[in-house]
Amino acid sequence: MYNNWEELEKSIENCEKCKLCQARTNIVFGTGNKNTKIMFIGEGPGADEDAQGLPFVGKAGQLMNKAFEYVGINRDEIYIANIVKCRPPGNRNPEEDEAKECLDYLRNQVVLIKPKIIVLLGSVALQNILGKEYKITASRGKWFIKKDIKYMPTWHPAALLRDENKKLDFIRDLMMILNESRKN
Repeated sequence: MYNNWEELEKSIENCEKCKLCQARTNIVFGTGNKNTKIMFIGEGPGADEDAQGLPFVGKAGQLMNKAFEYVGINRDEIYIANIVKCRPPGNRNPEEDEAKECLDYLRNQVVLIKPKIIVLLGSVALQNILGKEYKITASRGKWFIKKDIKYMPTWHPAALLRDENKKLDFIRDLMMILNESRKN
């Protein structure tokens, strides 16, 4: 574990822990307010994220930004990261060994941020953080508490692009998250 952001970010610069490093353009470490109450965790970077080195800047990220704007979440006031820091080929889900190699970086980000709320975007984030027994359809919109952190699983923004019916659930979840963050 690293005690500061500079050491943590330097530790990942030339990461070759898994095969995802072979095709990456950029490591997508994370972005946002490092002193936030709310942290969002997705699965992994897509093509736009790999090109820019920032999470959630493609179509799914743009949709997420619109939802944030609608409910009153300022993206600059939260922190966003992913389970893996390099793009899986063809935007596939990260494989178990890839996620395992990257999770220490994410855990260290959580330790440094000390969020009160972690939003798990989709099943990959949910199962890698809370456990393989959790399913996104059954868990979405429910609070889980682990080590004094409140977790809210919700749809991944990419799922909203595929299924318009999930947008209302996503908005409701964001509103619950925002309301909960105001209590602390």
